[in-house]
Amino acid sequence: MKSAVFATLLASAAAFAPASQQGASSALSAFADELGAQAPLGFFDPLGLVADGDQEKFDRLRGVEIKHGRISMLAVVGYLVQEAGIRLPGDIDYSGTSFASIPNGFAAFKAIPAGGLVQLLFFVGVLESSVMRDITGESEFVGDFRNGAIDFGWDTFDEETQLKKRAIELNQGRAAQMGILA
Repeated sequence: MKSAVFATLLASAAAFAPASQQGASSALSAFADELGAQAPLGFFDPLGLVADGDQEKFDRLRGVEIKHGRISMLAVVGYLVQEAGIRLPGDIDYSGTSFASIPNGFAAFKAIPAGGLVQLLFFVGVLESSVMRDITGESEFVGDFRNGAIDFGWDTFDEETQLKKRAIELNQGRAAQMGILA
């Protein structure tokens, strides 16, 4: 009887033993040391978008991730400010629609006049084509949009601090992308 119980316990314990892992593919090992490959997931590419190990494709996707993360961080702050009841003073159009009457979240798109939506889309287009990209070719890394004009002391940090700050921005952007969907 004791041996049957022992065998059962041993079999159930084996279910929790780590499975043997085969060697990672060359694409996973190519990006395993990239910024953003952090515990507990390491390099995470569930859709296999960079399974071919193409560095140029990885850099483009990382730039898109950083840009969307920055936009999402601004969106989360804007949502929190609106939820706190802070609104712009005055009217959004000449018919007397006040900023305070615009609802929060996605419902705002229905309440904003068409002219306002066109202005928003135009502004985003100008930012996308003229500001939020490497215009001068001076970028040090993917997502560096300073273009020789803005520094805010970035060059005074050592390389380890710069990598740490870039990793923090990447992780905060990932969290904001998930947060703004909630």
